[in-house]
Amino acid sequence: MTDRSAGTADAYGTRDPDSLARRAGTRANPDNDQHFLVDDRVLDRLSAYLPEDADVSHVLEVGGGAGALTDRLLATVGANDPDPAGRVTVIERDPPFAAFLREEFADAVDAGTLEVIEGDALAVDLPPFTACVANLPYGISSEITFRLLPEGKPLVLTFQAEFADRMVASAGESAYGRLSVSAQHYADVEIVERIPKEAFDPQPAVESAVVRCTPRDPDYEVGDEAFFLRFVKALFTQRRKTVRNAIRNTAHISGLDRPDAVVDAAGEDVLSRRPGTLDPSAFAALAELAREHGSPAEA
Repeated sequence: MTDRSAGTADAYGTRDPDSLARRAGTRANPDNDQHFLVDDRVLDRLSAYLPEDADVSHVLEVGGGAGALTDRLLATVGANDPDPAGRVTVIERDPPFAAFLREEFADAVDAGTLEVIEGDALAVDLPPFTACVANLPYGISSEITFRLLPEGKPLVLTFQAEFADRMVASAGESAYGRLSVSAQHYADVEIVERIPKEAFDPQPAVESAVVRCTPRDPDYEVGDEAFFLRFVKALFTQRRKTVRNAIRNTAHISGLDRPDAVVDAAGEDVLSRRPGTLDPSAFAALAELAREHGSPAEA
């Protein structure tokens, strides 16, 4: 692989991932959930997966590492231009990598087109952002995704392939579950590319996938979003039971005071099914029935 980096502001979008890693002087540590995406072709495509009308005036990246994706995102927001149209914020937990990003992209930091936040993405305050493109640390995939989705912004995120398959699964499929319903509550979710493990350094044990989340309002109403998500979680802990038994067995999770009243109010066509056969709108209707008849406790 050729080192294309000039190390200057006019080269954003061209830095070689391997050369960046060498200059950083610290290898990615898989024990710290670090697997850096080093395939130029995949890196070059990631931001292009954002919806065509996405606002890229402030792009968020979670887990900047040695900066290969940061470099591409700076090009995406126009940092190569004298008067850039946007900016990038990177959240990086590892102090040596955060320091390296500030040094490697010092021109962008000085110009105000790059901010590096050193800290845990699950703990720091998320900055306002218009879109997010990130190669997420897989160990926090679920937690960080459900910090990002409620923001209602376009997301392009890499996940373990199995996690991505669960996000996009439809009712009745074996991969369909709580993750599917919860993610699809916030956005249209689709796998746009599958990535072999050879595209990472060090290589993870599993294949990966790129998921695009395009925000939209659901085609159903929920009166209490926190309860809806908690109710979905509860029923999927009993996914092999009928909905009738799942409602009765999980009141301690959903917070229902009167689960039997919910069962009495629901139709047999729903009660006799398994949770994995209910699409998100059916879950929403059942959750509203539960709120009306089951006196759910406050979240």
